[in-house]
Amino acid sequence: MQQTHRDENEFNQLCQRAGLTPGEAGTVLAVSDRTIARYINGSSTDLAIRTLKQEAEKRGAGTGPISFRFIDLFAGIGGLRIGFQGIGGHCVFTSEWDENAQKTYGLNFRDNHRLAGDVREYAENPDLIPEHDILLAGFPCQPFSIAGVSKKNALGRPHGFLCDTQGTLFFDTAQIIAHHRPAAFVLENVKNLESHDKGRTFATIINVLTNELGYHVQTRVISSEHWVPQRRERIFIVGFREPTDFDLKSLKLPGNGPKLGSILEPHEEVDPKYTLTPRLWEYLQAYKEKHNSKGNGFGYSLFGPDDVTRTLSARYYKDGSEILVAQPGKRPRRLTPLECARLMGFDRGDRRWKIPVSDTQAYRQFGNAVVVPVVEFLADAMKPFIESALLRGAGRSLAAPVTVTRPDREPVIAHG
Repeated sequence: MQQTHRDENEFNQLCQRAGLTPGEAGTVLAVSDRTIARYINGSSTDLAIRTLKQEAEKRGAGTGPISFRFIDLFAGIGGLRIGFQGIGGHCVFTSEWDENAQKTYGLNFRDNHRLAGDVREYAENPDLIPEHDILLAGFPCQPFSIAGVSKKNALGRPHGFLCDTQGTLFFDTAQIIAHHRPAAFVLENVKNLESHDKGRTFATIINVLTNELGYHVQTRVISSEHWVPQRRERIFIVGFREPTDFDLKSLKLPGNGPKLGSILEPHEEVDPKYTLTPRLWEYLQAYKEKHNSKGNGFGYSLFGPDDVTRTLSARYYKDGSEILVAQPGKRPRRLTPLECARLMGFDRGDRRWKIPVSDTQAYRQFGNAVVVPVVEFLADAMKPFIESALLRGAGRSLAAPVTVTRPDREPVIAHG
């Protein structure tokens, strides 16, 4: 059996195109792990190459763009997933603890894997998570957001890394990264993460990702108004395991985006239930007037078809006050759930978003979500660098154990 050294490592390219991990390739070829390791390093046989070409063709991969595997942590309703699925990614693991979000996610993504719940169970035993090339995580923002911090301060409760229920979930993410050593990751959070606790929280996160895990990390706050009629600023943290020329801060954002009128339903089709009751409208006006007299900017915000809205929040179901739609001659109204899906970019172009939950749950889900076109923009920009990383034989590396240090616990050693 002729063994050939291939400089461009055709074996790795074909594995990626066929969507095969090294272990799965070994099963297809009926060879040992040691043999697969030789193939990965560039010494493969003509028979192995022919077999993998046949497997790639059988799976419909042909000679097109390479595919990659990714996992979706703290998935919500799948905003991060849409962007990376759109550039050829295949989701192999999803973790989301909220049952209502699981219902929406499950209806909109037809998967061959069960939706997992609390990620902490998997962080304690990362082998339960399949091998993957890219890790996506919108880890909970409540401990780091302005609203979340203010609420916890008022209640005398800890926040950030001192909050056992949510603040340490970043470290569970870090343990998974340490164990699986994906070629890249994308983390998303609220803009205020940068300034929380005078910048110490963010510094700790970056220290873990760069110095403890050894990734090449970049960050950028991006506002959604370039794609949807909403000003929603979120920070994206991108890390590559190996050095790349990817430059997050130099990415040129699109020009002026759409206005609110582009996502509104026809007036006659909007259910009257979304119009504020007289009592609620009187209360909101009085509340705003009271704070205006004190020089505060608190209160409702009213928008018309030519406007760009404030940030949609998870509390929108309560009174809708941050985004009220003006109705000439009538009291203002809330956005409908479908309009929220459009405002967040889930229902866009040919993509139709199914909403199987109550209005209250839908408002919560969209208020907690990421704006999809922003992620699609980022995924498109990262695509050639992801492909390059995988074609260099990246895949899953056999790295030495990495220590992830929790500020409030003993160091955790995860094996890569």
